[in-house]
Amino acid sequence: MRRLATGMVGLVALGAVLAGAAGAAEAAGCRNTGSFDRWLNDFRAEAKAEGLSRRTISSALDGLKFDPSIVRKDRAQSVFSQSFLKFSNRMVSSYRMKHGTRLLRENATEFADLERRYGVPGPVIVGFWGLETDFGANIGNLPVLNSLATLAFDCRRPDLFRGQLMSALKLIERGDLRADQMIGAWAGELGQLQFLPKDYYELGVDYNRNGRVDLLREVPDVLASGAALIKSHGWRANEPWLVEVRVPRSMPWEEAGLQVHHSEGTWSKWGVTKRDGSALRSTGLESSLLLPMGINGPAFLAYPNFDVYLQWNQSFVYATTAAYFATRLAGAPPRFPGNGEVDVLSFDQTKRLQRILEGRGYDVGGADGMIGARTRDSVREVQAKLGLPVDGYPTQALLRRLSGN
Repeated sequence: MRRLATGMVGLVALGAVLAGAAGAAEAAGCRNTGSFDRWLNDFRAEAKAEGLSRRTISSALDGLKFDPSIVRKDRAQSVFSQSFLKFSNRMVSSYRMKHGTRLLRENATEFADLERRYGVPGPVIVGFWGLETDFGANIGNLPVLNSLATLAFDCRRPDLFRGQLMSALKLIERGDLRADQMIGAWAGELGQLQFLPKDYYELGVDYNRNGRVDLLREVPDVLASGAALIKSHGWRANEPWLVEVRVPRSMPWEEAGLQVHHSEGTWSKWGVTKRDGSALRSTGLESSLLLPMGINGPAFLAYPNFDVYLQWNQSFVYATTAAYFATRLAGAPPRFPGNGEVDVLSFDQTKRLQRILEGRGYDVGGADGMIGARTRDSVREVQAKLGLPVDGYPTQALLRRLSGN
């Protein structure tokens, strides 16, 4: 699908787009009608009405063609069906740890300045940088304007991508990039942090003050723009985002999950400790108990800043992996594997479970093989009804029980 072993090119847009497109699952089966060329002519008129110059419009839109392969990519996403353990093992590699640590050291002055300006620590920025493009090594190789035009014409999410295409033209008009420099990922992301054009245009920072925002080649602009985007999502300075913990073998599991918030004192009362078994440190903040692989897997306390990771990408697996990567870059040790063997459903088994839940009246957000928030919420309800530990994590045993096997 994509260079998953060496980068996440294209996946930030996937999460951001799905977060902002209600009914995307229902729209996935829609059919395109009408003429792409006629649509493109209408868009030209709209761009002119927006005040864009004839030169910009011509350089951006001349020669664009509808690309069915982009639509197929948009319809066939399954990478986030991987478990947290599998995904994080693959993405938080020794190479990324070493390279990310070196970049933090080499750019220490810039990161210190950015934290003063935006409140965002360097490891958080570098974590996204490493996962998205391997620190700029893999920014994509597709013509972004053609991809955006295809997705804006496509019936699935036309309004959202139409706005992204218009923002791309505004980047050209402002002088940040030429049309022929807009090479990136299939969903229209640009640069070393895979910004969608609207974020690029509205939040990009000319940190080196050379008169343009270049997120493809100029690292100072990349880092500052990343800090600005993260802050725009609500980052709170001088607060944690994710802390690994250990959980007892028995506790009120229904208290786990992002929708439940408690103080460290309450978690301690139920037997939750720091990773090394010592008492939790009191921050004065409430947090949620995150069990990405259920009661037997790794465990974390997620603080308010974790919400920023879900703003960046709505995939629970991606957000948890990115947050975990940042903690490692900030000095945390490798995660504890958990309390026992973790039961993992395959992609097809997850879809089967989702179809069963849909048949029982639960809203899982579509049988797409990805364990998203609505699937987890549905699983929690079923677990409670069946008298099972309510951790929101689907297992082989749950699937067998619901299947009547």
